Amino acid sequence: MKLMRLLMGVFVTLGIGNLLHAAEPSEEELKRLDELHITIQRICPVSGNLLGEHGDPIKVNVGKSKEEVFLCCKACATQKLDPEHWATIHLNLAESQRICPVMKKPLPKTPRWTIVDGRVIYVCCPPCIDKIERDPLNVLTAVNKLYSESLAKRDGSK
Repeated sequence: MKLMRLLMGVFVTLGIGNLLHAAEPSEEELKRLDELHITIQRICPVSGNLLGEHGDPIKVNVGKSKEEVFLCCKACATQKLDPEHWATIHLNLAESQRICPVMKKPLPKTPRWTIVDGRVIYVCCPPCIDKIERDPLNVLTAVNKLYSESLAKRDGSK
C-alpha cells in the first residue's frame, strides 16, 4: 500500500507526460515507470509468485513483438512462461487500463491489443491500433495515467 501511495505521489509531482515526452528519460524516471508496471503486472509469468517476493524483479522481453514483462527472479529467466500466469498478467493489465486510450470508452470483454515500446496497449477496435501507431508516445502516457488511477482506486479500497 505504501508503494502505491509513493508511486501516486511521484507521478503527480513529476507528471507522467514529462516521463515519456522527455528526449531521454533519466534512470530514475525509467525506474519509476518500471515500478508502476511491476505493481500492475503483480505476478511472475513463470512461477506465479508476487513480484518482489524474491528480490528485485527482472525485466525481460518476450516473443516476436518484444513484449516487456517482469520475472520474480533470475531462475525464472531460464524457464517457460506458464500460460495460466500469462493470461492472469494480461487480465491484470487490461483491468488496470480499463479504457481505450484512443476512443476513451470502456474496453470490451475481449479487447484487441498492440505492443508499443514493449508495452501492451488494449483498444476497443482494430482501427484504434492504426491511430496508436501514428501517436505512440501520447498513448503510452495515457495508459500510464490509467494505470496510476487504477492503483489509486485499488489502494483507496483497502
